[in-house]
Amino acid sequence: MAILPGFRPGGPKEAFVPVQFLSEEWTTELKGRLNATDSFKKAAGSASATLQQVITGPDGERRYWIKIQGGSIDMGQGEIDTPDATITQDYDTAVALAKSELNPVTAFMSGKLRISGNMMLLMQLQGAISELPKVMQEMDVDY
Repeated sequence: MAILPGFRPGGPKEAFVPVQFLSEEWTTELKGRLNATDSFKKAAGSASATLQQVITGPDGERRYWIKIQGGSIDMGQGEIDTPDATITQDYDTAVALAKSELNPVTAFMSGKLRISGNMMLLMQLQGAISELPKVMQEMDVDY
């Protein structure tokens, strides 16, 4: 985790060295913060899901995966076998969603966010997924 001395999960944004959006350091820090957040644990509850994120851009695709199980999250770079759902968006949409500048429903309805797979499961996870941009607001991220 890219941190400075004195790190506390959920601590001030200034306690972190900037991480590059969608980098391995970003997924590691985001995972650590989410797992230390009671609101995420409560929202995730006993749900179980495996998600694939695909971010498209001029330099190609970036992929990362998310596993939610037993109130905790695991994340990593690359592809995961047999995801329950795949969420695809371009880089600008991913940034806007991460910064809470774009509502996920609006992004989906306008075609900026494409979803394949188990939509019902994603609806059930809406509370847990909505914690991601909240936690990202506390991180020092270079976009």
